[in-house]
Amino acid sequence: MKVVLGGPLKAVFRPWVEGLENVPAEGPAILASNHLSFSDSFFLPAVLDRKVTFIAKAEYFTTPGVKGRLTAAFFKGVGQLPVDRSGARGAGEAAVRSGIEVIERGELFGIYPEGTRSPDGRLYRGKPGGLARVALATGAPVIPVAMIDTEKIQPPGKIVPKLMRPGIRIGRPLDFRRYQGMEHDRFVLRAVTDEVMYEIMKLSGQEYVDIYATVAKRQIAEAAKAEKEAEKAAKAAKTARAQAGKQAGPDQPEQDDRDGR
Repeated sequence: MKVVLGGPLKAVFRPWVEGLENVPAEGPAILASNHLSFSDSFFLPAVLDRKVTFIAKAEYFTTPGVKGRLTAAFFKGVGQLPVDRSGARGAGEAAVRSGIEVIERGELFGIYPEGTRSPDGRLYRGKPGGLARVALATGAPVIPVAMIDTEKIQPPGKIVPKLMRPGIRIGRPLDFRRYQGMEHDRFVLRAVTDEVMYEIMKLSGQEYVDIYATVAKRQIAEAAKAEKEAEKAAKAAKTARAQAGKQAGPDQPEQDDRDGR
């Protein structure tokens, strides 16, 4: 996949990279990145010599038909691990187990602490589950990563990608071994996650929003729905006024004044 996909990606889009020396040549590490685009999981591995394993929703691996099989083969080829998201707690546990297994093999584990893509290019609050728990359970260093401008290459609704140079900025490894064994302390998990998100914010230059991206997506969807309903109501009111005007009929002509009456 690095030859078939990574080579053309680098040749066509020419992504620039800073801090490549911060990724160890061998041994386990966690790459914690912001998430702007579907293509993040391709550009980051493309610029690294080592394999990066991400987690992905199980639907990518279980869709029936020829297209489903091709999709599953593709995601397996680029190092994605399926996680069943049918239950929030179950999904979190599966992500942690998958991450620990990757780290125990001495490999690179990639994770997006926001849990989903940013809906508007801003950086959102990190979820204190997978990232912090894997880091504390394994003692592996956490390397903050900032993907830059990847959301501009293929915005939502656009099929043909825009040819431009995205950026990848890799920070220095963070050591959380001082908290090792405290992976079930929610205050420690929150502190670790916030520290990582702060480093990502400094690398990316994004505006930080202290709510979860899933909440922001819901708020944006609700606002769009409300706006659509308001437009529909305004259109209905306009139609009702037009119909009322028709029912009233044309204005009655004034009667001529006649002498003697």
